[in-house]
Amino acid sequence: MSNIVQSADSGITPPLRSLLSAMLFEALPDSARRQLRDHAPVQSFTDGQLIHQRGTAPDGFCLIEEGTVSVGQFLASGEFRSVALLGPGDSYGELAILSRRPRIVDSLARGPARVRFIGGALFERVLASDPAAMRALLGAMAAQLQETLDLLAGIRSGTTLARTAGLLGNLAGGGHQPRTVTITQQEIADLLGVTRATANAALARLEKNGLIARSYRAITVHEPARLRIRALE
Repeated sequence: MSNIVQSADSGITPPLRSLLSAMLFEALPDSARRQLRDHAPVQSFTDGQLIHQRGTAPDGFCLIEEGTVSVGQFLASGEFRSVALLGPGDSYGELAILSRRPRIVDSLARGPARVRFIGGALFERVLASDPAAMRALLGAMAAQLQETLDLLAGIRSGTTLARTAGLLGNLAGGGHQPRTVTITQQEIADLLGVTRATANAALARLEKNGLIARSYRAITVHEPARLRIRALE
């Protein structure tokens, strides 16, 4: 399990993810997921190790078994700019296979991670033989597109405070139990597409309102569901 988010009461660690919509693999029928998993090897990665590089051929996609993967791009300066954090059960890279285009993102292990590599040829064979899987995949793609459009709309019209609240609510997984999210303020800024100073100002306001508590490389969300409501205001 991921070591990013922990319940303040039980210590149970739910999957970390900064997105709301289901991953494409998750949306497939059980039978299709079993076929893909049964023929996919698992690889282990250490903290900061490169998993996939932008521009490479899309010969398969990844399913995260344990740990957290940061997806984004390396800048010209060599700095890695994260656009999403993915956890156990999440997948990425399917669209590159379907579009037959080179990968557009880099991915790094964020702490120790175990990732299952599912070959592109196998993926296409399973989809071709299972109409239900294809329909499920199209539905998940539509949901992801809608979330992307909502995100763009939020960037244009939403306040940084509301977007920060929404991001932390997603990372904490919802619910009413306190959750501690192990994440740096720079990572939050990267995920929001703002400067660190802007992100820090939003975090300070949320803390002042009693919604979160900041500590070194971690943020405690007192009530994730309440934070998500704050994101809609």
